[in-house]
Amino acid sequence: MVFVSFVATSFLLASAGKNDRGGFQHDSPSQLTELRISLIYEPMSNPVLERADFNVASSSSGVMTLRGTVNKSAILLILTIVGAAYTWSATRGGYSSAGMGYTMVGAIAGFVLALVTCFKQNWAPITAPIYALCEGLFVGGISAMYEAKTHGIAIQAVMLTFGTFAGMLFLFQGNILRATPMFMKVVVGATIGIMLTYLLGMILSFFHIQLPIFGGGQLGLIFSLVIVVVAALNLIIDFEFIGQSAASGNAPKYMEWYGAFGLLVTVVWLYVSMLRLLSILNGGGNNR
Repeated sequence: MVFVSFVATSFLLASAGKNDRGGFQHDSPSQLTELRISLIYEPMSNPVLERADFNVASSSSGVMTLRGTVNKSAILLILTIVGAAYTWSATRGGYSSAGMGYTMVGAIAGFVLALVTCFKQNWAPITAPIYALCEGLFVGGISAMYEAKTHGIAIQAVMLTFGTFAGMLFLFQGNILRATPMFMKVVVGATIGIMLTYLLGMILSFFHIQLPIFGGGQLGLIFSLVIVVVAALNLIIDFEFIGQSAASGNAPKYMEWYGAFGLLVTVVWLYVSMLRLLSILNGGGNNR
């Protein structure tokens, strides 16, 4: 099954650009624009990896290894940080319009590259690094938007994201939490439910109707917590896919880039979800 969701953080961007009265700040993009540029790539446990044809004959260039995938993941993370630093500096340096332009470019380009990578997995050594740079542009822009409302929120989200990543990796390596068939069914179902809820919310927003779970009240807080938990659990499935595929000895070398790409998808989703959760905890929800 191929399913890549691009609507999960639509309201995260929208809420980042709103003022205390629920309207948008003067220098913020319109709600429709924010919904457009909030194209983020959520896993369906993880569909990026689930689609992967790991069990193929070994190519002449070698086979996928765990060490190689870890190295590729580090490279993609560095490229994402580089892209994020660029839009962060542009937005925070008084060029908010240019910064939001870069954010939109990153979102749209990332959208295209994500689709290309999903269908042309052997292109991953080229498309994955470019995708990481584009995703960085997007992440830097949305981070700057939240930072403008709540000072220090971006670094808090970064620390929580990597702390969660480390915690889930520890649970996985210690065989405390594994991607059993039942585990995968629950996480996949929850992820699909979240995607459909966001899709419904985005459609209703065009008619100026907002669901309470997208506000900053108690329901919004609970919903944001659920999203963070589900995103974190998706990491366990990502680890399982990568570990088993590398251990099989059948996956071609380019799948290291593809596996790293799929992992980046989940990490970015987790980070943006953390931003939203922290924003609500700091009183920055849509409905205050």
